[in-house]
Parts: sequence; structure tokens; C-alpha cells
Amino acid sequence: QEINPDVEVESYTMNITTLQGFDSFKSSLQAPDGSSRVDLVLSCVDNYEARITINQVCLELGQVWMESGVSEDAVSGHIQLLVPGTTACFQCVPPLVVASGLDERTLKREGVCAASLPTTMGIVAGLLVQAALKHMLGFGGVSMYLGYNSLKDFFPTMDIRPSAACVNPLCRELQRREEERRNSPEARAAAEAAAAAAAAAAAAAAATPLHEENEWG
Repeated sequence: QEINPDVEVESYTMNITTLQGFDSFKSSLQAPDGSSRVDLVLSCVDNYEARITINQVCLELGQVWMESGVSEDAVSGHIQLLVPGTTACFQCVPPLVVASGLDERTLKREGVCAASLPTTMGIVAGLLVQAALKHMLGFGGVSMYLGYNSLKDFFPTMDIRPSAACVNPLCRELQRREEERRNSPEARAAAEAAAAAAAAAAAAAAATPLHEENEWG
């Protein structure tokens, strides 16, 4: 705030996985008209229940969010862009432990912490903030899913589409609405106009000499 006095910081301390915490978390994002008052939600939590809570709140508010995480062995991580109705929600493609019907709490041994490497966490955090800047400022491209494997210096990307069999009924309803919007006459006309404009711009660029002062054009 000293560096940039135009920034206003709001602090909330709550357990969002409780019923009261869920309502408080949702209220902290809502505008007076019930819509979301934020541009983007960044998830930096360390457990599945909290991610499910964020997923549900963002589905209810139609809020775009980004999920991030570091593996328990601390040598890999990921960030994921989630757009309600357009990309997969967090429950469309559940982690293997959840898909197997296991309770993640049974995997944690009593008195044993997961591994922690500040380097991996710093890299994943930097990738998350970079993606947030690109998304909000509208430059470059943001992958639906970007992974990081430090052992192999590997950065895989994937397009994760929403699942028609998602266990979350709200996600399925938002998928249906998005499909109707994409197939509407207005949306199709807009897409055709954009494609025609892009083709015209490309043709005009191709017809213009790259260097007019060059004797070969």
C-alpha cells in the first residue's frame, strides 16, 4: 500500500470448507446485485475440499478462476484456467485419488509432512501470476492447463474440455447454456463476421509490399 496507495487490501480469515465459511467466502466475492465483483479468483489452497468449495462458489457466480498446486513430493506442480460452462470445472476431471473413491486424508501419515521446496512453489506461483496478468490484460495466450515437472524440465499443456458426465449438476447446466449461446444465430453471425474480417485483413497485408522502398517490392 505504501508503494501504490491506490491499492485497497481486504483481508478475510475463514475456513471456507464449513457451511458458514462457504457463505462468507461467497459473500466476499459478491456485488450488491448478486453477481461477482472480482475479475479473477486465484486458488492457492492445499487440499481437495477447499478446491471443491472454490469450484462451487465460482460456478454459482459464473466466476472465472485459476487453480494451482504443487505435488506432495514437491518436484512438480500445475496451474489451470477454469471458465464456468466453457472449460472443465474442477469436478469434470477429478484427481486419480478422488476418482478411485479414496479419502485423501487417509493418504497422509500421522506426524509426517508433505515435502516442500520453495523453488518449486515459487516457480508455480510465478506461472500463476503471469497467467493472471495475461488473462486480465489481454495479451498472449493462457493455457487451460500448464504443468511443471522439475525433474525433467518439462512444461506440458493440455486443453481440458468440460465433461457432459460431470458430477456437478450446475456445471452441466452451464455447459448447456454455453452450447445454446454458441449455436445462436447472433453468435454464428458474429463468428462469421470475425472470420471474414480476419481473412480480409490477411489478404490486405499480403498484397502490401513488405518494404515499399525495396526495388523488388
